[in-house]
Amino acid sequence: MSESAAEDRDDEEAAGLRKIIHVDMDAFYASVEQRDDPSLRGKPVAVGGSSARGVVAAASYEARAFGVRSAMPSARAARLCPDLVFRKPRFDVYSAISRHIRGIFLDYTPHVEPLALDEAFLDVTEDLKGIGSATRIAEIIRARIARETGLTASAGVSYNKFLAKLASDQNKPDGLCVIRPGDGAAFVTTLPVRRFHGIGPRGAEKMAKLGIETGGDLREKDIGFLRSHFGSQADYLYRAARGIDLRRVRANRPRKSVGGERTFQDDISSGSALRETLDRIVDIVWERIEKAGARGRTVTLKLRYTDFRLVTRARSVPHWVADKAEFSTLGHALLEDLLPLPQPIRLMGLTLSALEGQKDAGQEEPDGQLSLL
Repeated sequence: MSESAAEDRDDEEAAGLRKIIHVDMDAFYASVEQRDDPSLRGKPVAVGGSSARGVVAAASYEARAFGVRSAMPSARAARLCPDLVFRKPRFDVYSAISRHIRGIFLDYTPHVEPLALDEAFLDVTEDLKGIGSATRIAEIIRARIARETGLTASAGVSYNKFLAKLASDQNKPDGLCVIRPGDGAAFVTTLPVRRFHGIGPRGAEKMAKLGIETGGDLREKDIGFLRSHFGSQADYLYRAARGIDLRRVRANRPRKSVGGERTFQDDISSGSALRETLDRIVDIVWERIEKAGARGRTVTLKLRYTDFRLVTRARSVPHWVADKAEFSTLGHALLEDLLPLPQPIRLMGLTLSALEGQKDAGQEEPDGQLSLL
């Protein structure tokens, strides 16, 4: 047996075989709007701001057919799809539906790891109903979601989180895909690497230049090659190419950051306007921090320029950020380090991370966030 094959076998044995389901709601926000307004059914819908400064938070499948995607500037989305209908987000409604769906999950297992309002991992290795079959549980959950909410969900079933998430995307919308033990490596072999979680467009482009287009191509590269080109991501890529994932489903996943951001109607660049805006964001974010009962050590400032280039600056302190005044002082210090700006900005965000209870708290990167201030 080759050294790499032995490593694969050892990793699989170490991970054990779990029964994992990944449930992902289909075009969640947009589907809720179509459900609640029958006139929108069958039409291209985008949830988000319709102004020239707006951003698409979610797009219906009808809109996606025209190339409309989440995080796309609304102006571009409207050009791609002239008949696109915009709806303002109703996060209170989406949150209520998400809580109901989570209640359905908890009927079958306490091991539920929410990733967002519209998706979650479930470990049903020992389910509460004694059903035994993860595939059957996924079918029951999808049927209950459809019956109780009027919405559809896709599900992936496999023996680890990485494969279950890939599977849930395989037969969207309103689909189910099962990757059985022993089939993971073969499934990944023909899959484009851009489908792998954590590999964005830039990562896929870099891989293509190295001759890596599929999971099979990635598997041919040894760990030394991957470390030289991808650094800390190498171990993840090595395992992913083999369908291996050692992570457990974590219920009550600890929050990594608390923050908020603001997109401006008009670009701003003057120091006084930037400082005033930062003060308002500090007020809102600190209120969220207090409500969450959070304590953290790292403050991160995010700015997006008019050309959509993103710049971030972070500062960590050896103690918990004591109060709003210190949070504000750290945020303003980060802003001053960037002034004067090379061009106006369209977005500003501020985040507190390295929260209490995180492992290696001082090393954590802040989560990306979508907030409306």
